[in-house]
Amino acid sequence: MTKAIKKQALGRGLSALLKDPENDIKSVEDKNADKVVGNIIELEISAIEINPFQPRSNFNEESLRELATSIKELGVIQPITVRKLDFNKYQLISGERRLRASTLVGLTHVPAYIRIANDNESLVMALVENIQRHDLDPIEIALSYQRLIDEIQLTQEQMSERVGKKRSTISNYLRLLKLDPIIQTGIRDGFISMGHGRAIINIEDLDVQTDIYQKIVSQNLSVRETETLVKNYHESLKPKAEGKAKPDSSFLVRETQKNTFNDYFGAKVDIKVAGNGKGKITIPFNSEADFNRIIKLING
Repeated sequence: MTKAIKKQALGRGLSALLKDPENDIKSVEDKNADKVVGNIIELEISAIEINPFQPRSNFNEESLRELATSIKELGVIQPITVRKLDFNKYQLISGERRLRASTLVGLTHVPAYIRIANDNESLVMALVENIQRHDLDPIEIALSYQRLIDEIQLTQEQMSERVGKKRSTISNYLRLLKLDPIIQTGIRDGFISMGHGRAIINIEDLDVQTDIYQKIVSQNLSVRETETLVKNYHESLKPKAEGKAKPDSSFLVRETQKNTFNDYFGAKVDIKVAGNGKGKITIPFNSEADFNRIIKLING
């Protein structure tokens, strides 16, 4: 308890130091900079502006309210990080959820780490810290990686070192940005997973991508089922051997027919078509009663 009180008192003392115009710290070389930079200081929320480089754009309102309740009961456990812009003026580097939640419960001050950084350093720090979070969606992470490439000119090798991720992992996230925007939105909103997206990305035709995306959502397909769907699509594009009849229905047409059978029989019907156009239809049943129901449907 005594240590906590001393720590808070120290934070308040440093806050007073920052408000003294004669001790305005603008670089790590300035007097008293070592007392401020890297230390926890109680800052006025009104003196902090949101970081324009913040890669995160979605904030779950329910989660934010839960965090606000926790802060109301326990306080801000993990300090935010800011950089000093001017006298008593700071910009958020990381911790926007904590700052928003603190504002929700009416706090006027928050504990913060002070850093002195230029815009590039601020962007890198914000992006790297946010990439490490577990609650970012895959598209937000991919966009953060892309910004490091576009705005900081980092290579995938350099990013791998900065964020502690394998280059292949970074590459997998970046490839998601090649998906149709509708599918990217579906990943962000949780309709499909990153695994689904990684399977779909193997198809270059955006129209086919969205067709398969709609099937995943409407039929609640697993990642493995999606991978099979994509594999079958690629198989349908392969040239057929000479002398064999060309199938009289395309991959997507067969899928539409399968959906028609599924709806009619109330079962997951399997349709297989060979290269010569021949095939078979399999209708599963769960019991004798289910079998009799299907027979009645066939007999009309």
